[in-house]
Amino acid sequence: MSINKEQEQRGEMFDEEQSFQEEPEQTREEVDPTQEEMTEQRSEEEILKEELGKEKDKFLRLFAEFENYKKRTTRERMELYKTAGQEVISALLPVLDDFDRAVREIDRSEDTELFKGVTLIQNKFRDTLMAKGLEEIEIHPGDTFDAEIHEAVTQIPAPDKKLQGKVVDVIEKGYKLGDRIIRHPKVVVGK
Repeated sequence: MSINKEQEQRGEMFDEEQSFQEEPEQTREEVDPTQEEMTEQRSEEEILKEELGKEKDKFLRLFAEFENYKKRTTRERMELYKTAGQEVISALLPVLDDFDRAVREIDRSEDTELFKGVTLIQNKFRDTLMAKGLEEIEIHPGDTFDAEIHEAVTQIPAPDKKLQGKVVDVIEKGYKLGDRIIRHPKVVVGK
């Protein structure tokens, strides 16, 4: 009986050992799904974080693009205000040239009252255009020719060696509206 008892005890012990050994296997099985779930959750979290990062990046780019759009339209609007009357002023430049020619011709005559009246109208007209931003480009015979500013109508042999490559005569005045040249001065260049 002692052997049976021993066997029973051993059997019980064996069963206990088996059950003890089986329990960790069960917990391993239980741990494995939770680890898998945790890795799935982590991977889901990582995916969500990536998607969030992408959306934030899209938002920041869209916001920056909108800010650039606002700046560009503001700049274009300011440019438009500066040169809004460019077409009208450009159309009035020949009238201003005609006033200059008329004053030169009337000055040759002896009618001083007519000269004073036309000069008064010319000055008023010129002052009105200048108030709108028109600016005359100052050019004189002897100035260096600049293809960016001047328009060469013709070249003539220079009357003096000092005038080679320089402006000999101004045919038509040039004007700027703000920083933009709306009519280049027409000049004769010495060669």
